[in-house]
Amino acid sequence: MKAFLTILFLSVLVVSCGSSKRSIKTNNAITSSSSSIPVGSGEDYTLVGARVSLYAKQFEGVKYRYGGNTRKGMDCSGLICQSYLSENITLPRRSRDMSLQGERLKLKEVTLGDLLFFGTRKNSKVINHVGMVVELDEHHIYFIHSTSSRGVIISALDQEYWRKAFVMARRMI
Repeated sequence: MKAFLTILFLSVLVVSCGSSKRSIKTNNAITSSSSSIPVGSGEDYTLVGARVSLYAKQFEGVKYRYGGNTRKGMDCSGLICQSYLSENITLPRRSRDMSLQGERLKLKEVTLGDLLFFGTRKNSKVINHVGMVVELDEHHIYFIHSTSSRGVIISALDQEYWRKAFVMARRMI
């Protein structure tokens, strides 16, 4: 039994989204070390962002699992990694590392597929949570993310909790 648990634990570590792949930032374009497709050159970011956000919505309702990146369970950065991977874009596995990639945006500039970063610990702006913009209207920004209490859900940025925890927005494509 002990050997089984050890093997199970090691396999979870090895399977995590992109954890062994290195991402490189060049000229605001991210390329994957496992792919030679440069992001941010060629195709319009709004089209790629729309496809990535549509893909992410397929996971709505999936339960939370720390380190997870499958329909059996996922955490916030696992959701983002898997969604971008659908477009052959590899991002860092941790939300804090993701926040160092791409182009920083003002909220009025965000569009589908852009990432929103949060510091959810009390009195701290250290990034520990990420969500992706999946819907916009005249007055609201809606983002998909995975919460430990409710799994993968869509929330509005203007909800008091998220507004207070918001740190920055970034475009990865």
